[in-house]
Amino acid sequence: LVAPAMNTKMLESPATIDNLALLAKRGVEIIPTAVGLLADGDTGAGRLADPVDICDAVDRALAAGTSMAGVKILVTAGGTREPIDSVRYVGNRSSGRMAWAIADEARRRGADVTVVAANVDLPRRSDVRYIDAPSAAAMHAACRQEFAATDVLVMAAAVADYRPVTTTDGKIDKSAADAMTITLERTDDILSDLAARRTTQILIGFAAEHGEAGLARARDKRSRKGVDLVVHNDVSIPGIGFESLDNAITLIGPGDGETPLARMSKAACAAHILDAVYGLHTGAPRP
Repeated sequence: LVAPAMNTKMLESPATIDNLALLAKRGVEIIPTAVGLLADGDTGAGRLADPVDICDAVDRALAAGTSMAGVKILVTAGGTREPIDSVRYVGNRSSGRMAWAIADEARRRGADVTVVAANVDLPRRSDVRYIDAPSAAAMHAACRQEFAATDVLVMAAAVADYRPVTTTDGKIDKSAADAMTITLERTDDILSDLAARRTTQILIGFAAEHGEAGLARARDKRSRKGVDLVVHNDVSIPGIGFESLDNAITLIGPGDGETPLARMSKAACAAHILDAVYGLHTGAPRP
């Protein structure tokens, strides 16, 4: 890895261009310079790349070729919002942190990552492709568009099960009545629809459940939707799941396997999930 830093004239000189091209030909990855105020007082290309970008490049280089190089992964993230009017919506508490951790770990392992994001307010990576899809219908359309070219789908978003039948343009005046009745209808089941369209794709579902009966419902979800792996977590446990940095999950699958994992960071959970994905994709445990 080389992260050049110089003024713009030096960067654009034939000697520098030739030398960087020779390094690239020999397999050296060139981290692009940043644009901004330079040491000589000029403004332009030539600044040292941001330390975060340099660390990301080092991280990718260390992980290159270990498990997921070239694998196309589609990750859904966040919680959809189904509008009632221009101000109010039906939604949920998902922050998108678990999906973000999966996307981050996948890109670290060399995967080509696309994230379909519903209302996620978290930092974005320059080497991850993002598609904003705030509602269940928008997420469904985006996933359908991307699915045929996908190797692995990780359906980590919390998609609303119901949406208002009608949506009001503008804001509903609360002084118009003392009570309000909202009629809801089912949203489309995105995972089931994509499972019916699959060819060779690996499908990973999530089941955020509440209480002891949730694990049985998660097992049923895997069977009913025909996916390879379901990640279950119990949101009734304080300090994990929605809006938290930690999670405690059970991997249901592959096959008849079931792996409970004690509380750990969502980044660590992501690594376990992608270890399972690697096994499904290659038929072998991760090296």
